[in-house]
Amino acid sequence: MHINWDLVAKIAIPLITLVLGIILNKWFEDRPKLISYISQTFGIYTKTPNGGNLMVHTHSVVVGNVGRKSATDVRLGHSELPAFQILPSIDHSVKDLPDGSKEIVIPTLVPKKQITINYLYFPPLTFNQINTYTESDQGSARIVNMQLTRQYSPRLIKAMLLVFLLGLGTLGYLLIMAIKVVF
Repeated sequence: MHINWDLVAKIAIPLITLVLGIILNKWFEDRPKLISYISQTFGIYTKTPNGGNLMVHTHSVVVGNVGRKSATDVRLGHSELPAFQILPSIDHSVKDLPDGSKEIVIPTLVPKKQITINYLYFPPLTFNQINTYTESDQGSARIVNMQLTRQYSPRLIKAMLLVFLLGLGTLGYLLIMAIKVVF
């Protein structure tokens, strides 16, 4: 049986292009992309007016829209909703849910905007008993693990990129030379 490679190419190339186009459109389309992470948790001992010790807990949740379109009806679920503050100040409401839990609802979170919700509460409540989910009308937020790291100067980053590209070029050259030797 003889395979007509010209016909296979005429059929395969448009199909591959279609699939690649769908993938690229999904990757680059303008849509909101919510991320969320806990930035810090603390337990602080403080003195009461009568001289006793009081433990106060606090934590912060950061929610950001790293997409290119506004996220609508951003909702943060809470099994318990302690005292909180949103920074920078943004329009929001608190919604009571049928099961007794509560939601903080933010009507719109514009692209490239980030907000921090600070919570203050007392034992025995801990941070992992408060927040339950973060979502919007467009889908759930991606929960990311964050770590504070040093930021390098732009000059150093450009120098490291140059060294990387030189190494990549050298590797490509050596690969081409090895292929020439073999064939």
